[in-house]
Amino acid sequence: MHPPDATPELLRNAMPRDGLFADKHWRLSPSAFPISKELHQELLVLGDRLWLFQKACNDLYYLSVLGKQPEWVAALLDRGKPPELVEFSRQKAFRHHLPQVLRPDLVLTDDGFILSELDSVPGGIGLTAWLNQTYAAAGSQVLGGASGMIDGFASIARSGDILVSAEASTYRPEMEWIATRSGHRVQSAENYAPPSETERNVYRFFELFDLGNLPGVGALQTAALLGQAKVTPPFKPFLEEKMWFALFWMRPLREYWRRALSERHFLALQKVLPQTWILDPQPLPPHAGIPGLGIHDFAELATFSQKERELVIKASGFSELAWGARSVVIGSDVPQTEWKDAVSHALKSFPTQPYILQRFHKARTFTHSVFETESSQVLPFPCKVRLCPYYFVPEDKPLLSGALATLCPPDKKILHGMRDAVLVPAGLTTPR
Repeated sequence: MHPPDATPELLRNAMPRDGLFADKHWRLSPSAFPISKELHQELLVLGDRLWLFQKACNDLYYLSVLGKQPEWVAALLDRGKPPELVEFSRQKAFRHHLPQVLRPDLVLTDDGFILSELDSVPGGIGLTAWLNQTYAAAGSQVLGGASGMIDGFASIARSGDILVSAEASTYRPEMEWIATRSGHRVQSAENYAPPSETERNVYRFFELFDLGNLPGVGALQTAALLGQAKVTPPFKPFLEEKMWFALFWMRPLREYWRRALSERHFLALQKVLPQTWILDPQPLPPHAGIPGLGIHDFAELATFSQKERELVIKASGFSELAWGARSVVIGSDVPQTEWKDAVSHALKSFPTQPYILQRFHKARTFTHSVFETESSQVLPFPCKVRLCPYYFVPEDKPLLSGALATLCPPDKKILHGMRDAVLVPAGLTTPR
């Protein structure tokens, strides 16, 4: 338990009239989630490492396309993508363009933390900015400071447009909130027309799998190609795949990663990127095995015991199933029949929608303060924590501008912003 900073009245009065998420609610806490100075330092270094990793991913894809790295890398990353989008993403004009927002999802464990994924089109930017501002006003020493998120977002697309699609409309209120404070304007992605008289900064808050529902996106792509619009994240579906963690662990690519990242950063990332495999049904030679699993064929996963199923299956990307934990199946948390069906579905989907398999890492249990819903009494709340630091990269240097802590009941294995979760900013306070 930690001393209260915010009151329920302060939090409710500070909440925008239209909320921050459409039709979404969460529990309130009087205090920011405390992180140690040591963890804060690790987060600062992590931003630099993930930026190097993002660069290396981008370079590996293009080197694969050119035949200077294994061609199967680009072939895997392009699976299920429309040919015209693949062609557009390979344009020379965008060769070095990278997402200017990085948000890793970190599960806090007994040993530190593990990345469950790296999101370059993340929700929660406006929410975390509001939380930082509100809790800082109540006296919390929040990570990034009261205006860190606002300043960071303003730095990557100054006075630009934020394009939100109908598919992402849940997040429109938080983007409206930050837009009024960062010098942006929110526009509907479906009918956006970029101005032709001057270059316009555009923040893309829509998924690339949704392009078929955006009639006006062709004009934006043309403007980007002509240099009339600077779009971040860029139209690069290959960078938004979760299978990059699997590519990182593949033995044939080990020397590439070592050279691209340096030995020091390569070894450091091995400690925080979970071991990951692409669920590819392609048969192996009779004498071969799948590293780290002790099997010859991914279909054998279906026979794993519950103890062996400390594993996660999820869609890799370019799908409405690839975000919000919609496709996540935790092997040890489901019956054998459901696990068998998940394995079978993932393998059958490979040609058009690859799935990945990851090691499941158990989250540590913390205790934090929460307001009781009816009486607003402060109660202890046992919880598992997903920590989402936000890095903005205006000039090739990641800036850690804030972090959202999602505190979930201890019986939950999938950590996300459910109704009975608590959403708070991370605070620079030593845990007691």
